[in-house]
Amino acid sequence: MKQLAISLMCVALATTVFGALDTGTVERVTGLKGSWNEKEGAFKVSQPRTDVKVAVDGWAMPPFMGLTSWAAFTEGKGATVMVMGDLVLFQDEVNPVMSVLLENGLAVTALHNHFFYDEPKVYFMHIGGEGSADKLATGVRQAFDKVKEVRAALAQPPAKFSGNAIPEKSVISSGPLEKILGVKGQSKDGMFKAVIGRKTKMPCDCEVGQEMGVNTWAAFAGSDENAIVDGDFAVHEDELQSVLKSLRHAGINIVAIHHHMSGEMPRILFLHYWGKDKAESLARGIKAALQTQERL
Repeated sequence: MKQLAISLMCVALATTVFGALDTGTVERVTGLKGSWNEKEGAFKVSQPRTDVKVAVDGWAMPPFMGLTSWAAFTEGKGATVMVMGDLVLFQDEVNPVMSVLLENGLAVTALHNHFFYDEPKVYFMHIGGEGSADKLATGVRQAFDKVKEVRAALAQPPAKFSGNAIPEKSVISSGPLEKILGVKGQSKDGMFKAVIGRKTKMPCDCEVGQEMGVNTWAAFAGSDENAIVDGDFAVHEDELQSVLKSLRHAGINIVAIHHHMSGEMPRILFLHYWGKDKAESLARGIKAALQTQERL
């Protein structure tokens, strides 16, 4: 009994020692039971994706093999907590969940795939943040709730974006887009593309820029009233969240966040996007995101 009492006391003291990290609050707010790693001072909650069956290479994949969303909390500096996590998402969940995370003060730090030949396609969104345990747990809970909301509306992920089909023949007017973006672009077969270069240095002390792939670009197709835009934003690390928020505010979908190089200074991250709307509305969305970089 004495040993049991000492063990219970140690568990109780864990919250005191890691005062800002109230594990009870994390469990209560997220609605998930967690596990405590005493050695690392980290508390992790997780949720396997059992709601949609996933096959990889034709094999029915159990959540244990890498289809589990998680968020881990640890005490930060002062009266704050830090969270890091990885969310398992289907294509139609990615952008609604990203918006919820950004609105709740969490950062989205990467978006990519882990598999080939997965049906339906699975994406992994890495997240992070600092703040109170309650605030961070609320952001995580909102993300999980958004997934449930999307799946309640449609049990199986769809095979395409919603909205009108894009015309097969493109007839994009380049003039208005160049005026909005402030960049002279290229036109081909009724499509329009604008490229904006950036610079960084590789470990060899070589400066690389637009022609070496360090650039932001936007390509438009369809018609002026019914267009798509796809492209790539080259951002510094401290610009990423502002650009993501701006693009999502404009209704533009983020489809990947990753790096293209290693060892460069300053470090450049790349986010790929896809949007459907009137061509000028899309251009204004891109311009607004570019302006967030200018302000930093």
